[in-house]
Amino acid sequence: MKSSLSWVARSACLVLCCFGFARAQDAKPAAAAVPPPEQQARGGVFTLHWYDPLTRALCLRDGKAGQMIRDNRVGNRCSDLSLTTAGGGNLVTAIEANRVGVIIDLGTADELRERYGYEDAEAGGEGFASLRVHEGKLVILKEDGPPEKLQPLREASALFAPGRPSAPAPIKLGHIYLLRIEDAKDRGFQLLAKLIVIAYRPGESVSLRWELL
Repeated sequence: MKSSLSWVARSACLVLCCFGFARAQDAKPAAAAVPPPEQQARGGVFTLHWYDPLTRALCLRDGKAGQMIRDNRVGNRCSDLSLTTAGGGNLVTAIEANRVGVIIDLGTADELRERYGYEDAEAGGEGFASLRVHEGKLVILKEDGPPEKLQPLREASALFAPGRPSAPAPIKLGHIYLLRIEDAKDRGFQLLAKLIVIAYRPGESVSLRWELL
């Protein structure tokens, strides 16, 4: 009898241990269920919609809508660029409190090519792609090489002129823009970006390719 009870006890213990092990395998730590933080977006394509309360603004730090709905109210999340219908349509930057900025129109891809003398196809993208900060200076393509040669961007002085709140620039299809945003209360903050208008419906929407510099 004792032997029989001992066998039952050992069997019950084995079942409980196996069940406990299975439960422990299923119960993953809470941290493991949380996905890692997304990498900061450096560029992409975004459409600003005049009649949409959320996508009327763009956050250039993650490439998503600048507005959000919370508790049944529209509020700002992170708005670096917006649009207005005033004056036939404008892109507007430095729209958040304490932000000042500059936005300049560099013209079309063909105008950039003629101005700076590099080789590129008609309406090509070499000029836009080459715009960057190199060794602390804004530069653009000179020769694609190899090796690649760069030249200073002459419009840099205008971009680094004193900024203003809600700085505007007229929306023009196919035009390339540079913008700079600073914070009047945080001297360490600066955001530089390039944009190209790839589609435009006046009074309705504007689509942009953008990239941080």
